[in-house]
Amino acid sequence: MTQTQLQSAGVVCWACGAEHGPGAPLCPSCNKVQPPVAGADYFAALGLPRLLQIDIAALEKQFYKLSRRLHPDLYATSAPEQQQWSTEQSSLLNDAYRTLKDPVDRTRYLLQLEGASIEGESEKDRAAAKASGKAREQKVPPDLLEEVFELNMQLEELRMGGDDPDLKQQLQSARNGFTQQLGACDTQLQQLWRRWDLAWEAKDESGKSAAKDQLVALLNRRNYIRNLVRDVNEALGE
Repeated sequence: MTQTQLQSAGVVCWACGAEHGPGAPLCPSCNKVQPPVAGADYFAALGLPRLLQIDIAALEKQFYKLSRRLHPDLYATSAPEQQQWSTEQSSLLNDAYRTLKDPVDRTRYLLQLEGASIEGESEKDRAAAKASGKAREQKVPPDLLEEVFELNMQLEELRMGGDDPDLKQQLQSARNGFTQQLGACDTQLQQLWRRWDLAWEAKDESGKSAAKDQLVALLNRRNYIRNLVRDVNEALGE
C-alpha cells in the first residue's frame, strides 16, 4: 500500500469497532490504545497533516497530552498486548516529537515520506563512509566550485603540517562565510515551507512536486555547506 493510500485508508478500533486514521495511537471514540500500524508516520502519530509550518507550542502540548495518556504505567493491569502497544506507541511518539520539532529534521523526514533522498543527510551514513574509507559522494553546488577548490587546497596544506597563522585566519574567514550561507539556507527553507503547505492544502500535485524538488535541492546545498564548516572545524581542532 502506498503512503497516499495508507493516509486515506481507515483503521478499525479493536475495542469498539470505530474507524479512525491509521496513525492514531488512541481510538478517538473509546480512547483505547491501538496497535502500531506498519507504515504510519510521525505526522499521523501526533494527529498532524503533512505540513511544514508547525506551531511548536501546540506540537509540544499535543505531545505531552498523548504522552500522559500512553504512559505504560497506566496499562500495568491491562492485557499484555495493550501493555506492549502502549510501550511501542510511546516510543513512536517520542521519536515523532524529536523529529518534528526540529525544522531541518522535520523537512528531511517529510521529504523521505514523499520518496525523496537527501545527500549526506545522516551522521550514521557519514560515520560508516569514514570507517570504510569511502569519500562522501556529494555534488558541489556550481556557484561554490571556486570557493570549495580553494578551501580544499588550504585544508590539505594545513593537514600536511602547515602552521601558518595566515592560513588559519583564511580558514576561519572561509568558515564564517559558509556559516552565513547556512543562515541564508534556513531563511530560504521557511519560504519553501509555505510553498509546500499551500500546494498540500490545495491538493495541487504539480505544486507539491515543484516544492519538493526545491526543498531537496536546498537541503542538499545546506548539507554540503554544513559539512564544509565541520571539515574546517576539525582541521582547526575546534
